[in-house]
Amino acid sequence: MTLSFWRYAHLALALFSSIFLILASVTGIILAVDAVQEKTLPYKTENFNEITLGETLPILKKAYPEITELSVDYNQFVTLQAIDQDGNDINAYVDPKTGKVLGTPVKKSEFIQWITSFHRSLFLHEAGRFFVGIISFCLLLISLSGFVLVLKRQRGIRNFFSKVIKEYFAQYYHVVLGRLALIPILIIAVTGTYLSLERFNFFMGEEKAKPVKSELSEKDKTTSIFKTTLLSDVKKIEFPFTDDPEEYYIIELKDREIEVNQVSGTVISEKLSPVTQQFATLSLDLHTGRINGIWAVILAIACINILFFIYSGFAITLKRRSSRIKNKFKAQESTFILLVGSENGSSFRFANAILKQLIDQGYKAYITELNRFSAYPKAEHILVFSSTHGLGDAPSNGKKFKAVLEKQNQDQKINFSVVGFGSKAYPDFCQFAVEIDQLLANQNWADRYLDLQTVNDKSAVEFVNWIKLWSAKTGIPLATTPSLYNHVPKGLQKLMVLDKTPISDTEHTFILTLRANSRAKFVSGDLLAIYPANDSRERLYSIGNHSGNIQLVVKLHENGLGSGFLNNLEPGNTIKARILKNPTFHLPKKAPKVALISNGTGIAPFLGMIEQNKAKKEIHLYSGFRMVTPTLLAYKKFAKVMIQKQHLDRFHVALSREGANIYVMDLIQKDASFFMNLLKEGGVIMICGSLAMQKDVEAILNELCLENGIKSLSEYKENGQLLTDCY
Repeated sequence: MTLSFWRYAHLALALFSSIFLILASVTGIILAVDAVQEKTLPYKTENFNEITLGETLPILKKAYPEITELSVDYNQFVTLQAIDQDGNDINAYVDPKTGKVLGTPVKKSEFIQWITSFHRSLFLHEAGRFFVGIISFCLLLISLSGFVLVLKRQRGIRNFFSKVIKEYFAQYYHVVLGRLALIPILIIAVTGTYLSLERFNFFMGEEKAKPVKSELSEKDKTTSIFKTTLLSDVKKIEFPFTDDPEEYYIIELKDREIEVNQVSGTVISEKLSPVTQQFATLSLDLHTGRINGIWAVILAIACINILFFIYSGFAITLKRRSSRIKNKFKAQESTFILLVGSENGSSFRFANAILKQLIDQGYKAYITELNRFSAYPKAEHILVFSSTHGLGDAPSNGKKFKAVLEKQNQDQKINFSVVGFGSKAYPDFCQFAVEIDQLLANQNWADRYLDLQTVNDKSAVEFVNWIKLWSAKTGIPLATTPSLYNHVPKGLQKLMVLDKTPISDTEHTFILTLRANSRAKFVSGDLLAIYPANDSRERLYSIGNHSGNIQLVVKLHENGLGSGFLNNLEPGNTIKARILKNPTFHLPKKAPKVALISNGTGIAPFLGMIEQNKAKKEIHLYSGFRMVTPTLLAYKKFAKVMIQKQHLDRFHVALSREGANIYVMDLIQKDASFFMNLLKEGGVIMICGSLAMQKDVEAILNELCLENGIKSLSEYKENGQLLTDCY
């Protein structure tokens, strides 16, 4: 797959530095945690940022007859080297307000010293520091190239934080977390690079990096610095040896070093610190998080994100490589040319499925990227499968298509068909496919074979719609089962079979209860996707939440892939599946009343909805069965309990093979006034079961709407008052 310059650079830099970034990130996390732990030590004085030298120096001199040095570290712990009243040497953390000893400075543990040394130089001394600097610079370039890629994807800085469509886990969170972690990671990279350059005197010679003496203003010569200088601005104070006015305080501040008259507090001389040294100190503070616990936590999270980006980046790369082109025939001898435009490889999956079927049927077919379009002397059909990248842009392997198309001319007439892949969540849905379709239509050698077809969110069902049209016109039979074009997702959940209860031997139906992972979140009306052949053939079942377990009702079909697989399960067995959110078929929260209509296996989600009806919403259940069975009696018993708990108002049953031989539609006709009032009052009707039943129910409801002079059923459906989940 052809990659853009930025994508190629992003990948190449990541490949080069990945191992070292992993090591740097892991050690960085440990050091950030250590920096946070240091903030919890009880050596910092309350309101430290408000204490002036004029307040603390007299107190300390009174408590300690002889003081050599005072220093303030990045945690704002004050360390004093002095001799106390009893003549004892003191080297301790003290309270600058009282002079009280708070604790003794302790060296870093050997483990933290080992981690620090490894993080700085990989134990390779100066050579290691130089190499770490290179890795920091690589991280900077990776961050910048990633930033550019997101800008290209989102079409500019204005859309930088707009919605990202989730194609798969690694892609989605690589972009989302990348945007959030960009600034901290840039700071880590820039400061790490600067510290390495500063270490090797890149900016100036060592002799030029010394403090520079400056002229003092009249104000500095007459104002006591003790009154205006905060202790938090001090790094170190060297005390005078005697009370002689000619002996001065030497005070090292963050940006300069000054000599101060011990009596008047006026500045005698001043030496400014080099700017490079100030930048180095700032870089160290930002790189380590040592000055602020919250910033240290952010740095730790950023390092964790770097580890995730390495994983997700390689996962994205492997996914793209899995869609690489494999051709059996050459372009010059092929009658079917498949052109693909894809940013992440998903369009290739659909195109390769068509390619394989054409070749299996004896046709010569060739697949390539849009950017590689050329002359095809024996081509009869050109099939274009293209996604749209970002907000209406071409994917990276389709950016050159327009230019290449204008240069190439075909010697014969060729039919073309375009299939666009995109997401309706973006305003420019399949815009690039639209452009391709128009470009080909303007070529004198190209004949439109089918109108442009679009596929939303990689829907296999919508893709099959195009296949049916194309197959019908060409006479070439292609598979029209959507599950054949589905992709088996990774990370399926393991579900254990808790119970399997037969419902009817004559109808071959049974209830299956599965125990979900404790972290799984689902509600009645969601879907369970199973993959019985351990391939892409997906089968979906509506499920109910029964006491926290998944419950579904299954009808065994002859040679049924999904039902046969589930029928062979026994309690204790495990299966791999995934739960799909189905928010359009959840029990509505705002509806005043709800009518649930089902037949056969469609009752499963409704049982869960009724059980979870803690709000005691008015619910009526209408269900159709063939005859009375032990399971139906169990349903009636369940309904009786739910009615007593006010979770259900009534349970209406229609038996088609016993008694009066009535169907659900007959129950609806009988309770016509109830259903009409329900719709007029804003209630909701939910239907689950077979498509044939749904069609009949909708027909009778629409007829009742017309007879009663209210809105048509289609209007209620558009208003969200008719919800269906039928197969």
